[in-house]
Formats: sequence, structure tokens, C-alpha cells
Amino acid sequence: MNVFNGFASSPNQAPTPVPAAFFSELLPQIDHLAELKVTLYTIWFLFQQEGHIRFITEADFLDDELLMSGLAETPQSAQAALREGLERAVARGTLLRAFDSHQEPLYLLNTERGRATIKGLEKGAWSPESIPHAHIHLTADRPNIFRLYEENIGALTPIIANALEDAEKTYPTQWIEDAFRIAVENNVRRWRYIEAILKSWQEEQRDGTNRRDSQENRQRYVQGKYGDIGDY
Repeated sequence: MNVFNGFASSPNQAPTPVPAAFFSELLPQIDHLAELKVTLYTIWFLFQQEGHIRFITEADFLDDELLMSGLAETPQSAQAALREGLERAVARGTLLRAFDSHQEPLYLLNTERGRATIKGLEKGAWSPESIPHAHIHLTADRPNIFRLYEENIGALTPIIANALEDAEKTYPTQWIEDAFRIAVENNVRRWRYIEAILKSWQEEQRDGTNRRDSQENRQRYVQGKYGDIGDY
């Protein structure tokens, strides 16, 4: 079983609102894992959309590798689980299903807006093909700099927090992650050491292909000019 590291603070990502009725009425009824997953995924996906008309297609589910990998071990089993989950959600009344002009299914939440959207589709007031439809996928959250520090170095102090905020604004995320990794690999768990690595990459105009992964470069940061850097 994969261990979850906890919810990280994500200031750039708004939380997904889940209707209260989901917890008080729907959750106690759902007894099928795929149904639960597709229901929650639909809520999340529709919240990411823009505009008054929002829907999710079967292709949207199938195109999301992270979602599908969590439904079953093989692609064939995952597709079967997805379709069973959707059928159960529609039968329960959580999701509404309609079809585009090619008879491809699309799904909406069974809300006042969802029901009105379905009626509009049936009356020809709109068509799925006429609505801009963003392709959205689940992505594994990259740990922010505070989380990296707490997990790999220790508790935050106000001074360190200010320094981390400045670094996050100054350096690319990949640099920060790589610098923390080097510090951990070399067991030099000090912020000033990590900061020195970042500054050196900035001075040397490090590009995206220079990952500093070789043993020679790792030794450089232990035995070289950064080896005696202390912490705040």
C-alpha cells in the first residue's frame, strides 16, 4: 500500500467544493469503489471547467492516466471498472447522462444546473460540439518548498520561512527539488547549503538539462566550497 504523505498547502490551487449532501446522504449509500471514484472525479473535473455549461465525456475519464491507473491494474480492467462505476452513478441518480450528435455519452452532476443543461440540450439550445471543452487531467502535486523543508530538514522558523518564500519566487521548482535531493543524499541537511547550491546554479546559468546528478558533482557540494556551510 502506498503511504500518503498528507495534504500540502497549495496556494495556487483552489480547493474543490463538494456538496454537503454528498457526505450526509450519498456517501453512506455508495458501496462500490469505482462508483465513488468516478463521482468524486466528476465533481472535481466539472469544478475545473469554465462557463455555465459543464460536462465530462467518457473520453475525459479514459484519457486521465492517473485516474485509470487507480481503478484497476490493467487497462482493460480499468475501462470495465470505469463503465460499471458510471452505470452505478447514473442508476443512483448522482450523474445525468446525455449523448452528443455522434451518440457519445457525456455526464453532468444531478443538480439544478445539470438538469437545466440537459433540457437545453434536448431542445437544441446548445450542442456539446459548440462548447469549448478543456482537457484536464489529474497531476501529482509537486511538494512546495515548505513541505520539502519540513520533511527533509526540520521545523520551520520565521527566518527560515521568509528565506524559503524568497527562494520559491527566485528559483525554478525543479532546481529547488534537485537541491533538496542533493542535500539529503549527501546528508547535509542545512538550508544555507541548499541555498548555496541554488545560487551557484543561478550564477552558472544552469539550464534544464544540467541535472547535477553525477557523483562528481555531488561530491563537489560536500567537499568543495559549500561543505562547511552551517545552518541559520
